[in-house]
Amino acid sequence: MSHKRVSKRKAVIAVGGVAALGAAAFLLPHANASQDGSGDAAAVKTLKAGDASDLASRLQELLGDAFAGSYYDAAQQQLVVNVIDVSGDKNNVIVQAQKAGAKVREVENSTAELKTAAQTLKARATIPGTSWAVDPRTNQILVTADSTVTGGKWDRLESTVQSLGSGVATIKKSAGTFKTFASGGDAIFAGGARCSLGFNVTAGDGSPAFLTAGHCGVAAEQWSDAQNGAPIATVDQATFPGDGDFALVKYDDPNTQAPSEVNLGQQTVQISGAADATVGTQVFRMGSTTGLSDGQVLGLDATVNYPEGTVTGLIQTNVCAEPGDSGGSLFTQDGLAIGLTSGGSGDCTVGGETFFQPVTTALQAVGATLGDGGAGAGGGLGADDQVGGEEAGAGAGAGAEEGAGADAGAGAGEEAGAGQEAGAGQEAGADDQAGADQQAGDAGGNGGGHGKARGGNGGNGAGAGGH
Repeated sequence: MSHKRVSKRKAVIAVGGVAALGAAAFLLPHANASQDGSGDAAAVKTLKAGDASDLASRLQELLGDAFAGSYYDAAQQQLVVNVIDVSGDKNNVIVQAQKAGAKVREVENSTAELKTAAQTLKARATIPGTSWAVDPRTNQILVTADSTVTGGKWDRLESTVQSLGSGVATIKKSAGTFKTFASGGDAIFAGGARCSLGFNVTAGDGSPAFLTAGHCGVAAEQWSDAQNGAPIATVDQATFPGDGDFALVKYDDPNTQAPSEVNLGQQTVQISGAADATVGTQVFRMGSTTGLSDGQVLGLDATVNYPEGTVTGLIQTNVCAEPGDSGGSLFTQDGLAIGLTSGGSGDCTVGGETFFQPVTTALQAVGATLGDGGAGAGGGLGADDQVGGEEAGAGAGAGAEEGAGADAGAGAGEEAGAGQEAGAGQEAGADDQAGADQQAGDAGGNGGGHGKARGGNGGNGAGAGGH
């Protein structure tokens, strides 16, 4: 697929768009939702992931203090809701939850208890290279330590987890290093930095804009759709580190047409709105370095201690990502926006943990809106859909032509005055460049994939510099 250049005055960065460089992910068909309401009123319903997320939100309000989290059982296509203290259910809310179609199970740890445990971890074990998130499938907090957490740091983390009591938290080691995935090279540019565009939105004042990672937004103020090109968008708001990792970037031309879609190269997924993540849901990530990848949501309300500082309120997944993917879009096959790529460990060869900024939280914080109110416009992805082949080769070749690399990422970080972030980008660029598809990784080299940051071109402009 050719990448035709268009007038800058009409340029649009397509959501999450860039030709996939080696993902070759097969997208599963839509799950069929059973909504007929016939038969047993308490029968567990078969639900699509988006419908399960909506039901979980409603049941959280209904159950109140009895609610202890929920997750989506993808194999059974069912929503599982955790509850505590069912013996005192005077309002019969458990039966109501069952009638709504959820599978209800009783657990030991309440939401309040898990939140208290997370606060203890924050107070005693805020160590760079650690993270924790609530895993409703185990009804525990999942604590992860990367390869830098050794010696006294590991002992401190382990003793803190043990102090929480039996059955409250589990701890595991990660072979990689937690870092943001910003680097030099592709998709949207600022100086030597590259990041991925997440989702086009409408700002509170009605102007066209897009969301990307906050660590990209604090690294530079103006962004271009071509390396060394004229700026087309300016950062309006950015948060990183702290309560999230997100930025609102407004297009400089108020007449820019910013479609609510994710451009996968060979197909376009219409984004009808944003939704909260549900543990167990299959999700897809689009980024400028590695293109399209998929995986599952593993945990919610994650806290990640990056070298640059602590970030809270993230989504934990097993979807791979690499330098240059930061800010890229995380979405469902139903066309619902879920997250923005923040960071993690590993790469698309060995895997690892990845973290995403929830889109719903970012939209609320910056006062922006996304989607068309629910008109799907054929946003589904079919079983035969895949990304790769010619698109991957074209993207990789262009990426090499743009000539980006780890040095560019470091330069951008220095220009922004973020020394640690520059280091993270450089380290990631050197160590994690290989993609899931070796051919695409070899072709992309240091530059990653080349996705022109323009609407209508295959693989357009998403890919924030950091993973």
